[in-house]
Formats: sequence, C-alpha cells, structure tokens
Amino acid sequence: MKKVILLSALCAVLIFNAGANAQVADTPKDTTLYTDAEVTELLRNMPNVEVGKGVSVSSKDNKYKLTMRLRLQGMVGVTLDDDWGVSKTEASIKRLHMRFDGHVFTPKVAYSIQLGYTPYDAKDLPDGGINILRDAMIYYIPSASWNIGFGQTKLRGGRANINSSSALQFVDRSIVNSQFSIDRDFGIWGEFHNKIGKQFNYAIKASITTGDGRNFTVSQKSGLAYTARVELYPLGKFKSRGEVSEGDFYRESTPKLAISGAYSYNDRAGRVQGQKGSLLIDDSRRSLQSWFADVIFKYQGFAFYTDFMGRLCNNPVVKDSNGEIAQRIYTGWGVNVQASYTFRKNWEVAVRHSSLLPDAPTATYEGYDSKNQATVAVSKYFIGHNLKVHADFSYNYATGTTANYLSNERWQARLSVDVGI
Repeated sequence: MKKVILLSALCAVLIFNAGANAQVADTPKDTTLYTDAEVTELLRNMPNVEVGKGVSVSSKDNKYKLTMRLRLQGMVGVTLDDDWGVSKTEASIKRLHMRFDGHVFTPKVAYSIQLGYTPYDAKDLPDGGINILRDAMIYYIPSASWNIGFGQTKLRGGRANINSSSALQFVDRSIVNSQFSIDRDFGIWGEFHNKIGKQFNYAIKASITTGDGRNFTVSQKSGLAYTARVELYPLGKFKSRGEVSEGDFYRESTPKLAISGAYSYNDRAGRVQGQKGSLLIDDSRRSLQSWFADVIFKYQGFAFYTDFMGRLCNNPVVKDSNGEIAQRIYTGWGVNVQASYTFRKNWEVAVRHSSLLPDAPTATYEGYDSKNQATVAVSKYFIGHNLKVHADFSYNYATGTTANYLSNERWQARLSVDVGI
C-alpha cells in the first residue's frame, strides 16, 4: 500500500510540473523537478492508508497522530411465528460507526473516540439525552504493562460485550448478552498486564464508574459502579489479539486458551439493567450485582467459546404508589456456547446455543423456566473482519411456559454485510 501511495505521489508531481512547464513556455523558468528531499518531505505529510487499520495522519516529529476508521453493517432479516407467518421484518443499516484514535504530544498520552449514527447505535436515553457518542477516552500508557484511562467506554464485564461488534461471527450477539451485559459507562479505568514464565500471561482490569450508563448526564441518588475482571492465558496470547475476535480466522498454529471472570457492583442503580434499560419508576433505586465467566479455545481454525453471566438483586420488585408491581428487575443467569471452524478459503461455519435461566420469582413473572435460541451461521471473510458476509438462521423456544409468556418469534433468518477500513 505504501508503494502505491509513493508511485501515485510521484506521478502527481510529474504531471503537475509538466503542466506548469507547458503553460509558461514563453517565460524564463526553472525546469528542475522536485529534489529527492522535497519528494520525501511531501510524502511524510500525506495520509497513510492501510486496509483494516484506517487512515492515519501524523506530525513530522510523531508527537501527534490521528487514525480514522469507518465501519458499516447492512442487515436484512425476517422473523416467523409457529405457523411460519411473518411476525417481523428488518432491513436497515444496523451499525454505522466512525472511530478516531491517536496520541497527543507523546504516544504515552492516547485517545479513542467512537460515534454511532444509526437508531440501533444511538438508542434514545431515558432522560432525553443524545446518545450518538459511544466511546470517548483519554489514556496514560507509561508502559506495555499498565495504563489508566478517563472517560466513557465499555465496562470490562463479559467477553461478548468486550468483543467489538465488528469482530463477531454471527450477525449479532446472543440473547444472553442482551439481557445481562453491563455495556458502557463513564469513569476511571485501569489495566495491568504481566507474564509468568515463558508463556503464561494474565491481565487485571478494573474501573470505578457512575453506574448510569453512557451519556447519562444527571443522577442525584445513584451510587457508583465497581467492576473488576481477571484474564488468564496459560498457553500464551492469541495471534493479532484473537481473544477479542470471534472464530479462528488467523488459524492459531499452537493451542491457545483464555479463562476469565468478572464482577460488577452497581450501587443504587436507577435503571432496570443497571447501565442500560428504562428508568425505575418514582426515582427508585436498586443495587445490582453482575457476574461473568468465560472460556475461549482456538487451534488451527477451530474455535470454542462459552460464557456464563448473571444478575443478583436483593429487592428486584418495584411497586407503584398503589402497591402494584410496576417493574421487575430480571434476576437469574444465562449461558452461551458456540463453536466454529474456519476453512483455508476463509469460509466459516459456526453454531451457537444460548439460554436464559431466570430465578424462580422472575420465572413466574416472565412466564418461562428457560428461554433458548439455537443458531447456525455461514460466513465468508474477504478481508478478515473488514469485509465479510454473514448469514445465520435461528430457532427460538422456551420451556415451562405459562399464560404470562407471549411470543410470536419462533424462527429467524438474517443476512449482513460488514465493511470497514
């Protein structure tokens, strides 16, 4: 790519000089082309474009750098009921993200900004705030071993939520993640990475945040959220940060394993899912505990992934002024298991099974003992996760249902195209 940019720049210089010489042929002029030093100086100030790594611009002394990335996901889908009648159709640009990364004055002071422009990205805030901003972080990175950050980004909870949506092997994340993930928040973040022996790696990540979720501006009665995560890599780190990318596109030459766990305590949360969901009525508050555990294994194109997550609340029932149940916080747990194989032609086949398992009071309220989704997907990677096509088909079913359970979503088929630079 750099060679292409160099040749293009040289051609542009030659054409410019030829045109200038032809237009002023009857006047004295300097016919000398740019010197090698001048061409080098010109190229040093041109944007650097690399597929999958964005468009980068940096200062001559490398004190300042900006990298811009774009990501688009177009999706069509149809949901069918038990009688194969259409209950829902979707056709939209599901995700449109713009991301800016770089450093200021020194690579040790880095920043990361991400914006989302579609209704799915920007879901309306319950307090009426604007929700386009996804991430806005400033990091101090004194060494590769540790860093601290300030701003808004993803909480280090479950693996599925940490993984970027651009690195999924299905059209979207599981129903378990939708129910129990703790998403984004604003606060202070810290990470520590180290190694024991030749290959055993580990990481400790923690944060103290507002507990209200992204872009929530005013909260008077809420406490703070405390989140910590530990990651173990007994067989060494994955290729190209494969621990945050689903599937084994990079085909690990040796077995790789990751074992992780996380815990989050949201003190006096004001929303039904902690950092997301609708506001609790009458300015109510509930303290929530969320827990997560996950395992990843990859080897020569095969990938296995499972994660467990759950939510606890001492008083999950919220009543209105008449003493009637108005809201109930979903308590219980869920499990997600998925496996895949990536062929050498970059075709991939993946299967996933997800189950929501509410505790007894929540099960009575929701009207089921378990809610499940089985999914099979076929993907084609043209330029890794930067240009790919997903097609997946799901079967939804519940057990122990009662009259409270109402659903017309039995079958689901989706197709998505992802493009990113």
